[in-house]
Amino acid sequence: MAQNSRIAAVLGPTNTGKTHYAIERMLGYRTGVIGLPLRLLAREVFDKIVAIRGPSVVALVTGEERIVPPRAKYWVCTVEAMPEGMGTDFVAIDEIQLCADPERGHVFTDRLLRMRGTHETLFLGSDTMRGPIGALVPGVEYVRRERMSQLVYTGSKKISRLPARTAIVGFSVDNVYAIAELLKRQKGGAAVVMGALSPRTRNAQVDLYQNGEVDYLVATDAIGMGLNLDIDHVAFSSLTKFDGRRMRPLQPNELAQIAGRAGRGMSNGTFGVTGDTGPIPDEWAEAICNHSFTPLKKLNWRSSALRFGSIDALDASLDASPDHEMLTKAREADDLRALRALASEAEVRARASDTASVQLLWDVCRIPDFRGISPAEHAGLLGVIFGHLHQNGRVPDDFLARQVNRIDRTDGDIDTLSKRLAYIRTWTYVAQRKGWVADEDHWRGRTRAVEDALSDALHERLTQRFVDRRTSVLLRRLKQKEALLAEVNDQGEVTVEGHLVGRLEGFRFRQDKDATGQEAKTLRQASLQALTPHFHLRADRFYNAPDTEIDFTEQGGLMWGDQAVGKLAKGDDPLKPRVVAFVDDEAGHDVAEKVTRRLQHFMDRKIAALFEPLLKMRDDEALTGLARGFAFQMVEQMGVIPRSQVADDVKALDQDARGSLRKHGVRFGQYTIFMPLLLKPAPTRLRLVLWSLANGLDEFPEAPPPGLVTVPNMDEVPAQHYTLAGYRKSGARAIRIDMLERLADMLRAEDSRGGFEAKADMLSITGMTLEQFADLMQGLGYRAEKGEREKVKPADAVVAGEAGAPADDKPVMDAAGEEPAGVSPDAGETPEPADVAAPVAQLEDEGEAPVSAEPAEPVAESPVPETPEEELTPGEAPDEALAGPEMEIFYSFTWGGNRGNQRRGGGKPRRDARGGDGAKGGGRPQRGDRQDNKGGDRPRGKGGKPKGKPPRDGGGRKFEARPPKKDKPIDPDNPFAAALMGLKDKT
Repeated sequence: MAQNSRIAAVLGPTNTGKTHYAIERMLGYRTGVIGLPLRLLAREVFDKIVAIRGPSVVALVTGEERIVPPRAKYWVCTVEAMPEGMGTDFVAIDEIQLCADPERGHVFTDRLLRMRGTHETLFLGSDTMRGPIGALVPGVEYVRRERMSQLVYTGSKKISRLPARTAIVGFSVDNVYAIAELLKRQKGGAAVVMGALSPRTRNAQVDLYQNGEVDYLVATDAIGMGLNLDIDHVAFSSLTKFDGRRMRPLQPNELAQIAGRAGRGMSNGTFGVTGDTGPIPDEWAEAICNHSFTPLKKLNWRSSALRFGSIDALDASLDASPDHEMLTKAREADDLRALRALASEAEVRARASDTASVQLLWDVCRIPDFRGISPAEHAGLLGVIFGHLHQNGRVPDDFLARQVNRIDRTDGDIDTLSKRLAYIRTWTYVAQRKGWVADEDHWRGRTRAVEDALSDALHERLTQRFVDRRTSVLLRRLKQKEALLAEVNDQGEVTVEGHLVGRLEGFRFRQDKDATGQEAKTLRQASLQALTPHFHLRADRFYNAPDTEIDFTEQGGLMWGDQAVGKLAKGDDPLKPRVVAFVDDEAGHDVAEKVTRRLQHFMDRKIAALFEPLLKMRDDEALTGLARGFAFQMVEQMGVIPRSQVADDVKALDQDARGSLRKHGVRFGQYTIFMPLLLKPAPTRLRLVLWSLANGLDEFPEAPPPGLVTVPNMDEVPAQHYTLAGYRKSGARAIRIDMLERLADMLRAEDSRGGFEAKADMLSITGMTLEQFADLMQGLGYRAEKGEREKVKPADAVVAGEAGAPADDKPVMDAAGEEPAGVSPDAGETPEPADVAAPVAQLEDEGEAPVSAEPAEPVAESPVPETPEEELTPGEAPDEALAGPEMEIFYSFTWGGNRGNQRRGGGKPRRDARGGDGAKGGGRPQRGDRQDNKGGDRPRGKGGKPKGKPPRDGGGRKFEARPPKKDKPIDPDNPFAAALMGLKDKT
């Protein structure tokens, strides 16, 4: 060694340019070697020097990587892999304070004591090494490097509040992954850097961070070892770490080594804690900011004077104690632990019987435990490798091929790929050792190819799991204040910068459901900023859209095609609901106003069109007095009122008032007062919505499907809902109110006192079976008596007719079989009973019997002669006679008064079973009064009740509707008034 060789200790905090200074000094010499603490850092420095001097003169030597060109002048190595005895002009050892590290410290101490350059030697590290270096290295020169920027402690912050360009430090793989997952959801993603990553994976992850695709880096304490990154803030997620044997707290100088990565060049940096980590003590924080730490007192040491005469001699030399007070014997390292484990095996001891074999065994024991499974398993693998090397002089190709091929797979998750990378690093290390494999170039290339493939796959999985490229791209573009390009396709899918971000439903942006938390907020911000012009274009198109493209739902929603654009809300007037538009705030006030105006115009026109008769009646100033008051009730009830609710008001209306209301389409039915035009499906649907809004319902009743005469009667549905839908509960079903009035017209022609059967027309208009019709009639207040009789065949009826027997009794109305003139059955309108028979129109309660006559007084029944059974000659009886007569079920209906009110769907309690005015006496006879067969009138008692017995002339009793008295004044508002006046004039 030259006498003028310079030995210098370049000491100072991080971000002082020490490594850069050493590279410049080395390149000023013809040859040089620099030792670095991490394979990752060694690769970074190697790439930097190659960029300056070219690849032909730069070598890279690490445990798993060896690039040595023939004319290599500059060697970049990990400290453990630094070649000895080369006599280079320059030597540098970086992060020399690692001499105090419990695991690797003895290696750094050995380099401190024994590695020298012929012209210059530099030791780079912390100020805490000043004392030990001065005590162990005579003639050392100290070079103080000051930090180029300030470092400030900012305390604790939530991860969601951490600034961009932050590195979050974790001390376990699980912790690093959990933080990265959280950052993906809240910030768009993070790059992951750990010492166990291959350089290729690490560099790819760092590129994500350095080029701005992500703003956050999650790393282990590996970033504290000289990695140069653009970090503004360092956040510690923990202040303890597992050092290989136990959990221990980090010391202030260790925290400073990591925190010092914040700030680069002249840019200041900050550090703090995050998550559940408690605050850094104030005195520690002050020491880190001022770079003032307790000097190191002891350095780890292990003897380099090894004796290979035997395993025991080697063990004893490794177990020697230092002879300097600044040095302390290093604890048992992985290589010594493996040696002692293998020394306990008889086969290994037998093989390691000479100096060469003991030295080979020690070289094998120095293979790092990349897999980190267990010391026993690692020792077992080393024993196999030692056996091959001792027996064959090299690791057999077939054995190595099986190991590599088993690992050469890129499927699986992050953990699986990480384990394969750890396994391949073992065989990469083996292939890098000179003479351990037959074809070194082949196996070095093969293991490197597998490692690269696994590294790329791991980078892809890390990026896929921890980076949301969609969000990260949008964030980067927003940060750069660039205009974002948004597109909306025909299906409403929104893409921003080519990334699907959600859907545009009407004027609301529905974000992708995969995004949550802060990520969702960020993504929404970026998306809506890009969608602003689309909202204005869509609002213009909606404002000019025809009403046919807009509709309301039965729950009060407002739709534009299949997209919800608003809803109806309660207004001051039930027929004037408010409109609430569904428009994102980010779309702007102008868009919201335009959508709201268009929806309000639509609803105003829709109500005006469907409720036109009702609105005209409301605005008719010709209506006065009671008629106007009744009109207001109709408007409040939206065109449908059960008659029982307004019985007194109806009674108070005179014929002129009724006539003025009829002109507006009001029909006074026996059960319901309604406007037939408002019973159509569209007005009915609107009526239910408007009434529900006016009454503040949370869930609106839905209209039955159009065209149904009856629907099921559900107990949980109030009767008022059925009324609004145009139906009346009766028995197990509810019947449409206009069809109920037609049925009531038919029932007036029947004898509800003496009993009658259902006619075919009754079953036809209700669409019911006989049993269902019987249930319906009981719901209306009738008694239904079930009977069974012999079925009359058509042929028998013809024969009986020819013989002069009386035909079945049939009411006059049924015999006519005609609807009143001017009324279409399809329209659901029938002549009002009040207009045809005035007393019936004055019914005060829907529960009254649909006849006006009082019950007839008891009459003695005439004896009916028995018909002798026909005698059949034995053997000549027809098959029908042998089988018995065919029977049929029939129902006889009589008025039941209030009994029907006990049934489901029955009306309110009726006061009596008498008819309208006729029930009070003095009225004109009603249809259904009894007459004899000859047409003569029998004497009648009070209230028009027939007296006496019907004559017996051999014929059956007939029930006919009597014509009105001739002296009764004709109601001019009766729709049949003109025809009746004409008949009166003729007579």
